[in-house]
Amino acid sequence: MEPRSIVSSAALPVAAAALGSVATSTGMKSLWYRTLRKPSIQPPGPVFGVVWTTLYASIGAASLDAQSRMTPAEASRYRMKLGLNMALNAGWCWVFFRGQRLVPSIAVAGALAASSADLARTAGAASPRAGWALVPYTLWSGFATVLTAAIWRSNRGR
Repeated sequence: MEPRSIVSSAALPVAAAALGSVATSTGMKSLWYRTLRKPSIQPPGPVFGVVWTTLYASIGAASLDAQSRMTPAEASRYRMKLGLNMALNAGWCWVFFRGQRLVPSIAVAGALAASSADLARTAGAASPRAGWALVPYTLWSGFATVLTAAIWRSNRGR
């Protein structure tokens, strides 16, 4: 396995988690966020930390597994997809929490959900186990899109 595969499998999810948490931690304390009407489907705050930590770990493990079974060219394409996915992942936090932009946040969340599904499909072609390991991430990204849209609907005009 290429060293780039090992590094990308660990570094990209860690970087996305770190960059996203910077925006999220300050954004959740903002008056803007605290005064948003939250839909009934929103989980309690502590759930997000547990879920995201678990998902980032599974993304890293699945990515390592998938890339170990790919040709160098396939692994290179996978790393590009993973990099884009992690940029969308962290980017949502910045658009939503820091930018306080609800409609663009829906678009970023939707792009993240589509990217996550493609990442799972690509990983699954090399390693079915890796593909299945990314299904919860894909589902959670889809849920994030629905939740973001529900927040927007509850707060139109903000």
